[in-house]
Amino acid sequence: MTPAPNSQLDPEMGPDQAPVELTVLMPCLNEVRTVAVCVRKALDFLKRHGLEGEVLLADNGSTDGSIELARESGARIIQVASRGYGSALLAGIKAARGKFVIMGDADDSYDFSALAPFLERLRDGNTLVVGNRFRGGIAPGAMPWLHQYFGNPVLTAIGRLFFRSKLGDFNCGLRGFERRAILELDLQTTGMEFVSEMIIKAAIMHLPTSEVPTTLSPDGRGRPPHLRTWRDGWRNLRFMLLFSPRWLFLYPGMALMLAGLLVGGWLLPGPRPVGQVTFDVHTLLYAALAVIMGLQAVWFAILTKVFAVGERLMPPDPWISRFRKYFPLELGLLVGGLLVAGGLVGSIAAVYVWSQRNFGVLDPGKMLRMIIPSVSAMVIGGQVILASFFLSVLSLRRSRVDPA
Repeated sequence: MTPAPNSQLDPEMGPDQAPVELTVLMPCLNEVRTVAVCVRKALDFLKRHGLEGEVLLADNGSTDGSIELARESGARIIQVASRGYGSALLAGIKAARGKFVIMGDADDSYDFSALAPFLERLRDGNTLVVGNRFRGGIAPGAMPWLHQYFGNPVLTAIGRLFFRSKLGDFNCGLRGFERRAILELDLQTTGMEFVSEMIIKAAIMHLPTSEVPTTLSPDGRGRPPHLRTWRDGWRNLRFMLLFSPRWLFLYPGMALMLAGLLVGGWLLPGPRPVGQVTFDVHTLLYAALAVIMGLQAVWFAILTKVFAVGERLMPPDPWISRFRKYFPLELGLLVGGLLVAGGLVGSIAAVYVWSQRNFGVLDPGKMLRMIIPSVSAMVIGGQVILASFFLSVLSLRRSRVDPA
């Protein structure tokens, strides 16, 4: 590897902060047994490759002497009062002097002497370069079996499906990136889900991303890790769902609506025997509920997407733009009003049939086949009207934020 020219001074840096090409960033919380060797490996990597760089330790409240050892070994130290893996990393990224940042845990599980592939990919124009432990090799005892064979593969598969990412290890802690571009993603999470947030937002914003094989060794801390399997796994999954309105709302909603319409249409003419079981108005009621809930979920997907685009959490979506163009407030009010009116007509018809029987006892099956569709139409019409108004409010706010 050949050294690259000095990077340009970052406008966000103070006048006393000389720019360098690479910052090796390590979050730290009581890593006294391993932090010194990690710092020395990183400094040796910089020296061997003739790089202008630094090793930065973002300490999150160590009380075991980690800070002193890291400083003696040659690291620059910043103190991060806000607790959490993501908090420490974000503070470190902001404080970094490098054009590029390579981050990794200070527990000696990653090899800081072998960072050349990350830097080469960054120099080639990739904004984010993530290690892949499954391709590079996981040493025996380096990763709990539940993480290796279930947690990480499942979360990675979900991330690849939801966000069309090609990365094979969403939770690898060794990764490099262009500092300014990552800061512009406005990362927010404070815990272990920070690593997923970085990949997800980079994928949403279509930043150039690649991966390199990396090895994972057993950490040398001699104590339980900070990671909590179920808590941190759920936080990662929750974040993925919240950043994917299609999978959280749209696809389940469309499936519910389709199932409800098919079953409802099948049962509307009359009872349907299937073997020894007869499906009647009771099932019809649940089918109507499925349609109502499904439509509500679809509206949530649309409104969430419009809000996220307006807040610049996601890039503009051509489908949403077309929907807003061809489904203005007036059309929503018209469609919703017609549905409500249709439901009222059906309800009046049911009352008329009842009056023809002198308001006496009626056949519940026949009457509910009139009432259930009528009530459903009124509820759906109300949903369309209210959602159209809310969509209009979000559109007004979008216009204020971005007149273009």
